[in-house]
Amino acid sequence: MLKRITTVTEVLMVLYWILASLLVFGFIKIDPSMMYSDYENPLVVAWNWSFFPIDIAFAGIGLFAKYGNVAGGQGFKLEVSAATLMICAGLMAISYWVITGDFSPTWWAINIWLVFLGLVNLYSATSSENAA
Repeated sequence: MLKRITTVTEVLMVLYWILASLLVFGFIKIDPSMMYSDYENPLVVAWNWSFFPIDIAFAGIGLFAKYGNVAGGQGFKLEVSAATLMICAGLMAISYWVITGDFSPTWWAINIWLVFLGLVNLYSATSSENAA
């Protein structure tokens, strides 16, 4: 069940960045109510795009760890890396919004989910019965 939930989260992260790219290039329009706060400010846009590498890294590494042709020990290392990156991505976003005093239940929930799911995956990957 955890594998399925994590896979869905990773795929949705990739889809988010595909949609963000389509929006940047003007192929789609998104209702402003669905966007993050101050989404037209160039500094905030840069802040959002600064997450692209870490988001794609945790999603790509996580998907590869689960579905790629990976030897046992390497799979463990990839799972731990993906979970750690997922935690960091969520914490970075929440930290930014705490510093700026911005609260959006939807965006906070998504990023708290990343932290929570990352912690669960990290625990699962490193628990004594799974780390052997």
